Amino acid sequence: MKPKYQKLVVVACLFFLNASVFAQGKNNLWYDKPAANWNEALPIGNGYIAAMVFGTTQLERLQLNESTIWAGGPNNTVDSAAKPYINQVRTLLAQKKYLEAQLLANKQVTQKGNGGMPYQLAGNLYINFPGHNSVTDYKRDLNIESATASVTYVYDGVHYKREYFTSFTDNVLMVRLTADKPQMITCNIKLQSPLMKTVEVANGDLVLSGLSSDHENQKGKVKFNVMARVKNFAGAVTADTSGIKVNNADTAIIYLSMATNFVNYHDISADPFSRAQGFLNNAYKKDFATLLRAHSAFYQKYYNCVKLDLGSGDATKLTTDIRIKNFAKGKDPQLAELYFQFGRYLLISSSQPGSPEPANLQGIWNGDLKGAWDSKYTININTEMNYWPSEVTQLSELSTPLFNMISDLSVTGKETANVMYGARGWSLHHNTDVWRITGIVDGPFWGLWPTGNAWLCQHLWEHYLFTGDKIFLKKYYPIMKGAAQYFEDVLQPEAEHNWLVVSPSISPEHEYINGKTQVSVSAGATMDNQLVYGLFTNVAHAAADLNEDSAFADSLMNYRTKLPPMQIGRYGQLQEWLDDLDSPADRHRHVSHLYGLFPGNQISPFRDPRLFAAAKNSLIYRGDLSTGWSMAWKINLWARLLDGNHAYKLLTDQISPANNEGHESGGTYPNLFDAHPPFQIDGNFGCTSGIAEMLLQSHDGAIYLLPALPDVWRKGSVTGLMARGGFKMDITWDDHKITKLVIHSALGGNCRLRLNQLVVNKLLNKASARNTNRFYTTMDIKKPVIRTDNSKLGIQLPKTWLYDFKTTAGKIYKII
Repeated sequence: MKPKYQKLVVVACLFFLNASVFAQGKNNLWYDKPAANWNEALPIGNGYIAAMVFGTTQLERLQLNESTIWAGGPNNTVDSAAKPYINQVRTLLAQKKYLEAQLLANKQVTQKGNGGMPYQLAGNLYINFPGHNSVTDYKRDLNIESATASVTYVYDGVHYKREYFTSFTDNVLMVRLTADKPQMITCNIKLQSPLMKTVEVANGDLVLSGLSSDHENQKGKVKFNVMARVKNFAGAVTADTSGIKVNNADTAIIYLSMATNFVNYHDISADPFSRAQGFLNNAYKKDFATLLRAHSAFYQKYYNCVKLDLGSGDATKLTTDIRIKNFAKGKDPQLAELYFQFGRYLLISSSQPGSPEPANLQGIWNGDLKGAWDSKYTININTEMNYWPSEVTQLSELSTPLFNMISDLSVTGKETANVMYGARGWSLHHNTDVWRITGIVDGPFWGLWPTGNAWLCQHLWEHYLFTGDKIFLKKYYPIMKGAAQYFEDVLQPEAEHNWLVVSPSISPEHEYINGKTQVSVSAGATMDNQLVYGLFTNVAHAAADLNEDSAFADSLMNYRTKLPPMQIGRYGQLQEWLDDLDSPADRHRHVSHLYGLFPGNQISPFRDPRLFAAAKNSLIYRGDLSTGWSMAWKINLWARLLDGNHAYKLLTDQISPANNEGHESGGTYPNLFDAHPPFQIDGNFGCTSGIAEMLLQSHDGAIYLLPALPDVWRKGSVTGLMARGGFKMDITWDDHKITKLVIHSALGGNCRLRLNQLVVNKLLNKASARNTNRFYTTMDIKKPVIRTDNSKLGIQLPKTWLYDFKTTAGKIYKII
């Protein structure tokens, strides 16, 4: 052996030894075999492009995505003939002719034309290693601390390693192939796609050209290119239309780029070839190590902002799929940490400030031409749930693509508001896609829900509450105002109490019994009332903070007085509909009427314990087991109900092996993806939010620390969680008592703490009256209507202490 290779072998052997140990760290998902299917493959992404790494030894597959490859082309789905029928349905609902209203809506107020376009895969990168079908010492891992994946194994006495990442800084997919002996890298590289038009070689690059699918009478118009180029050390590389062949290299590095002609929802005029070639050329000037350093440094500026420690254990020695099976036994607190941080990893990897699209139903990862529910944006909870962790876990910037989509929808939704409802402002229904459609999708049973604008606007307001960014608020205030104007125009008088209600609508995606018939179409569903009440309140407060539009704000507050109050039904439950129609046997996955508990802020244990008790009763009736995203929502709800043990029980239900046989069985796949089933990413994001809510809440006039700490997390710490008003919290606890508390104030102002323990500190004063910090103004709600006796509304609240202290922007305060 030549001397120059002796050094290579020694370094490589040490590298493989370190890699084997590192693959079992607390920030790693790791496995001892390749992925047998898509739900075992490992996700990497940068908000623009993405891949699923299978890790097969002989024929490696990287399934590829580019976030703007969607079927069809620019369009909207507004039904120009709907308005007279909507008015007829309103009349029937006002007369309580619910079945007749449903039948008319089924016939006339339903999806017309397409139901939205599916998000589609770009294709696959295949790497064929001849003969590598019988290996030993196999390891496959995803390191969510560095946003890299790797595969190592031994074949015929040689240690092989593959490393993968999707560069945040240079927008290319990188693959490095190495071995601990020289000239051992021999492989064939191929690009494939079901959307492929051609594969050709251009100046040594393998270039795949594709076109998105036709779908539901919409012609596919998204053109795209995938380009691959190899940099080799020793050996030889040749390329033809069958692929790129690497022979006897010491190292081979694959640079892969992807791009489309998509500019925005109404402009597809870009040149995908020049875009992809530009990314490839710029990246190719840099070596692998340089690209990796820049990539990981960029990623870690987000990831490292929040750290969670829930206890130690030796379960990290087990593969991740085995840990999922064992989690309910309660001896692996680090898996809850990993699941929390994995949700943050997924959001960082699928939604960047410059990303052309927000995270969809599958984030950015989809292996099909038509994924489940088209991988669209489902606005009646799923899209919003994707971004629940963004503010509280210091990923605020990552909501930018969502805000951009809301801005787009406020434009396309004007046509829906005007043509379908005769209203000002803007509106949309329960689904949209890359083309920003706003009409009804599916039948009225699911799709006749025109209040998605109110829920989306809640995210705009929450961003302001967390950041205090008045420039942001001023930019988005007209969008919030437009949503409020829509409701001013469409609210309908209800006959019995003369309340103003949204009609027609539904309580997503649920039904009530009318006689012996299931009916969904309704007027004044509780969720709608809560959404509109919150929107009117937030817009009025935004106008006040911006010192403008006072007359409009006054009109909203006047309208707010005419909205229905929340109601407590005969079973002691929070009513889902205007009439008392709930059933205690109902196990439906949607708990829409509990929006006011979470993510809303209208149900408080301290301001109205009766509503709090009614919400708890409703959640008990619904049960625990459900689809993955539904269980994630319930984790947040039980955290808001201050029951950490019940929230943790839901977490153990969620972190359990997915069962694809039952449509509503939930659980987690071996790669930690959430199962609806099938895969939906919202459950991952919802669980990350739920864990944060168990540790910190700041929606109810104060920062409540450890409000729902489960018994199993007796000792731990979290640093970097954010509270509204720009407060960053570092908390350490032991035996359920806070032993260290450090507060960073970005905006200044009064800091009000709610604690489960008595604290003595000269900074703290006993709180009294309302919090003077404007970001902690609580929402005045109407007195509820109660149709049950108080025996069903009893609740025992924890003893807490409220403290105030004044803060200065930029200062740090050690409280305990």
